[in-house]
Amino acid sequence: MDIRKITVLGAGLMGHGIAQVAAQIGKYDVTMRDVERRFIDNGMNMIKDSLERFVKKSQMTEVEMNEILARIHTTLDLREAVSDADLIIEAIPENVELKRTTFKEADAWAPPHAIIASNTSSVSITELASATGRPEKVCGMHFFNPPQLMKLVEIIKGAKTSDETIQTITETAHKLGKETVLVKKDSPGFIVNRILIPALNEAAALHWEGVADRDDIDRAVKLGLNWPMGPLMLLDYIGADTTLAIAEVLAKEIDPKFHASPGLKQMVKAQLLGRKTGKGYYEWTQK
Repeated sequence: MDIRKITVLGAGLMGHGIAQVAAQIGKYDVTMRDVERRFIDNGMNMIKDSLERFVKKSQMTEVEMNEILARIHTTLDLREAVSDADLIIEAIPENVELKRTTFKEADAWAPPHAIIASNTSSVSITELASATGRPEKVCGMHFFNPPQLMKLVEIIKGAKTSDETIQTITETAHKLGKETVLVKKDSPGFIVNRILIPALNEAAALHWEGVADRDDIDRAVKLGLNWPMGPLMLLDYIGADTTLAIAEVLAKEIDPKFHASPGLKQMVKAQLLGRKTGKGYYEWTQK
């Protein structure tokens, strides 16, 4: 199937980045939809800031920047957003009921040929597909933060996803300049988070138990495992709340061994979520 128009549902951290990549690298006609104008304005401002950095570094001309921006359209109306889309990428908050409702509405208004993909990091693709009348055209298309820089897209096959849908999404991801991996079975956490979240949870446990200080935990993993940043700093980037939510899904859906450490739970209770609240394991208030 030929993808010409892409709709991104959600203009937040991931949504605006996916919209930018689709317009900038894929040169697709993109519609970005959110529920409030301030979210859309904020998303568009972040896209403009990102593109202006390319211009300042002479990696793009001002004419090219304006052409990219002209390919991105915005709306508050879900029906308008999906009515002529070939591919709909959902990038709204990690709330199962909210996602199911959105999938049901998008399914009702999207053309019959349209594929609906979710950028979820933990929700079952099969469950989201069951809210639609086109489960064979629903899959996971999991980008990593920030989508403008991170090369990977995990493509997830739901129980009823067709091979044709997987092929189309794989080709589209490649047009966006991404490398893809296929998750053949719809399993919580997919590949990356199933490996990463227990590692971050264990780092939080080491810190909570007083086994080692923050800086030594992060330095040990950076130097010993060659990670670009330590696990506690990465936890601050992802958010303690997001990490906890995924850990709880893994524990519930796969095995109790994935249960969250008291240290991670305590960070969330104290609202020390990391970058998003200005403080986590590190201080993020200063630039």
